Amino acid sequence: MPAFRQESALYTICSAAVVLNVIGVNWVYQALEEYSYITFVSVLFKVLGLALMFLLVRNSGDVLWYGLVTVVSSFGSAIFNFLRLRKLIDLYPCGNWNFRRHLYPIFTFFFMSVATTVYTNLDTVMLGVMKNNEVVGYYNAAIKIKIILVTLVTSLGTVLLPRLSYYYEQGKEKEFLSLVSKAFSFVLLFSIPCCIYFSVYAKPVVEFLSGPGYLPAVAPMIILMPTILFIGLSNITGIQVLVPTGRETLVLRSVILGAVVDFLLNLILIPSLGASGAAIGTLCAEFAVTLLQFWYLRKLLTTIIRSIEFKDLLIMLLVSIPVIWIVSNLRMSKLFCQLFISAVVYFGICGLVLLALGEKIINSIIKRILGLLLERN
Repeated sequence: MPAFRQESALYTICSAAVVLNVIGVNWVYQALEEYSYITFVSVLFKVLGLALMFLLVRNSGDVLWYGLVTVVSSFGSAIFNFLRLRKLIDLYPCGNWNFRRHLYPIFTFFFMSVATTVYTNLDTVMLGVMKNNEVVGYYNAAIKIKIILVTLVTSLGTVLLPRLSYYYEQGKEKEFLSLVSKAFSFVLLFSIPCCIYFSVYAKPVVEFLSGPGYLPAVAPMIILMPTILFIGLSNITGIQVLVPTGRETLVLRSVILGAVVDFLLNLILIPSLGASGAAIGTLCAEFAVTLLQFWYLRKLLTTIIRSIEFKDLLIMLLVSIPVIWIVSNLRMSKLFCQLFISAVVYFGICGLVLLALGEKIINSIIKRILGLLLERN
């Protein structure tokens, strides 16, 4: 395609991410639950990427440097992972391989990854083809905020997956259900307040992070906010429940449904609505994935839902929503001050309400922090 061919140098730089992702074997360290190492290396390269961004990216003509910095910050840790792998396993031709038993699950996960990648990136690609780079720029300004929040919500799933797999293999059903229930509570308590806050403050957030020229990104951002909740929930039902219990083919079916829904809605809505149409397509795709996975797990979810403290969530929302409405009407000259004060007040109120109600997850976090402080003293 001519539009892609014009950016061949940028695509060549970014394609290094494919190789780095393969040799990075991050899944090995996740399976061994070496999260302190993963976090350290990831933060190290994120800081390096931030420093390089300020040093190398000065204007719109530095797009190639921007691509290189993005690859380094996101995938540079793969080199460390590969070199450190020698401390964990011996790399040598062992022979007598039995690939056949692994082929079915490997291809299931492969197609699952392909389908997920298609429907999570299809909106941007179709926007570029059916509209222009300007619209893609507005949409990406909304997407990057969503990605940050989704990463925070789904990070718990990465940590819990090895433990959930262990509980299932050992037949520890009670511990398995308890951990899944806590994951649901975490997603609900974190994602719903985030959806509300970033919907109310969509305009100042976009203006602060991307500049006043990106205000057309406000509407797509508001439309995309509920996807934080849907992705958080489907991450639990899919990655934390269906995969450990050996039903990854059901996850594959759900993400294929999401890809089809996203493609069809993008085809219909992008010509008339542009970035907002792509956002609607993504929202409906994520909802479809979540809904289908909920249907597959309807019996199990009936048991889990009973243990979730919806009353605490409802009271938190009834108290915090009027607070954010009042704070949003306060006019401040500095965007940073407006966002900082509103975030501290709103999320502070949410935390205090849950603490006062004795919500289990908040109490366990507070106890853990106090325990660490006492140990140091």
